[in-house]
Amino acid sequence: MLGNLDLTFFSWDLLAPYVVRGLIFSLWLTVVATIGGMVFGTILALMRLSGKKALDIPAAAYVNTMRSIPLVMVLLWFYLLIPFAIGRPIGAEMSAVITFVAFEAAYFSEIVRAGIQSIPKGQVNAGYALGMTYGQNMKHVVLPQAFRNMLPVFLTQTIILFQDTSLVYAIGAYDMLKGFETAGKNLGRPVEAYLLAAVLYFLMCLALSALVRRIQLKVQIIR
Repeated sequence: MLGNLDLTFFSWDLLAPYVVRGLIFSLWLTVVATIGGMVFGTILALMRLSGKKALDIPAAAYVNTMRSIPLVMVLLWFYLLIPFAIGRPIGAEMSAVITFVAFEAAYFSEIVRAGIQSIPKGQVNAGYALGMTYGQNMKHVVLPQAFRNMLPVFLTQTIILFQDTSLVYAIGAYDMLKGFETAGKNLGRPVEAYLLAAVLYFLMCLALSALVRRIQLKVQIIR
């Protein structure tokens, strides 16, 4: 089979009609899930650090449940259960967005929680000594430093998130992998199409990883 490979057959002009649409959706899903995951993850982290059981226990249960289930299972559940609950279909793309935001919030919450806990207690106490409330202390003292410290980890999780977007293939959403698969079927070269998809995923993630390393070095210098 390998001897029959013909990668020269493909060109970007040939692949673009199939791949660009899927690439745009994969990038859009990554951005939306990252922003949504950070927002809800921060809320979950603050709930877990509040010291109030009424907030801590539900947040911990949500995070531990999401982190214990494979993403593809969560994806299938949301895709099948949400239309059943509301009585109408919402589409594979919207199901993917809801799933990724809900799933990534659990992982981002743990990153935020670790980042907040990394801030020295002395700085937190200094904020209270100046008369700040809990919310003001978090907003002006803790979270700015925590997010700076967490930035490399956030970006690393975003790279993983981008790789995971290929799982929306399971519910029929048109992502980058689906674009390559469609191109391979229509052009009669499925093996070559999958190989090119793997190469493109690798190159994009390699470039993003190099960016994370540079940012990590800058963060260390600031510290």
